[in-house]
Order: sequence, then structure tokens, then C-alpha cells
Amino acid sequence: MHLNLNDPTIPIYQQIAQQLRTAIGDGTFVEGQQIPSTTEISQAYQINPATVLKGMNLLVENNLLEKRRGLGMFVQVGAQQKVLQAQKQEFLNHEVTQIVQEARQLNISQAELIQLIKDQYKDGGSSDD
Repeated sequence: MHLNLNDPTIPIYQQIAQQLRTAIGDGTFVEGQQIPSTTEISQAYQINPATVLKGMNLLVENNLLEKRRGLGMFVQVGAQQKVLQAQKQEFLNHEVTQIVQEARQLNISQAELIQLIKDQYKDGGSSDD
């Protein structure tokens, strides 16, 4: 995990939640696996355990983690798919919208844009520009 403790724009608990969410999405933490405890994370980054717990509780609320009394926090079954679906939706809502807006500003037609996307898929996403 990488936390920026000096970033005033993103609270530490949100950074913790995002780092854990990313680790679930990329398979670092697999479904059913126990994640590091609040104590382990708080000691590793020298932050308040309550801050760590606040970040973890965001993921509990989103049904990505489950608390097991006396055992700790575990990745819920289906959590990776939920994270990937949320990332996909964010991509569609933000990145694709931005690409379409920029294409319109540059007078790139819908057909041209679709062809460019098809070409990128065919070429494996490599850019020869």
C-alpha cells in the first residue's frame, strides 16, 4: 500500500479504502482472504488505528469486506467483480465521455472515432504516432 500522508485533498481513511479496493480489484487480496489488521496497517504507516478502521468500514458498507468477530476483516465473495464493475462504470462515465467531447471539439466524426477505436483494439493498443 502507498499512502500520501501529506496530501490535504484526500483524507487518509479514503486513501486506505482506495488502496484496499485496488488490491481487491487486481487480485492482490482474493475473495475469502483475510486482509491485514487495523493494527498492522496503523503500525506500518504510523497512523491512528481508528483512521484505518474508518477506511475499512467504507469497504464493509460497500459489501467488499466483511467483519468476522474475533478474526478480522475478509474479502467478500464477489468483491473483485464489484470493484471491476465499478471501475468499468467510472471509465465509461468519465473517460469515454471526455474522449467523445474532445473528438467533437476536433471535428472527428463518430465513424472516424469508432474506426480509431477498432484500429487500437486490432493493434493491441499500440500507438505508432
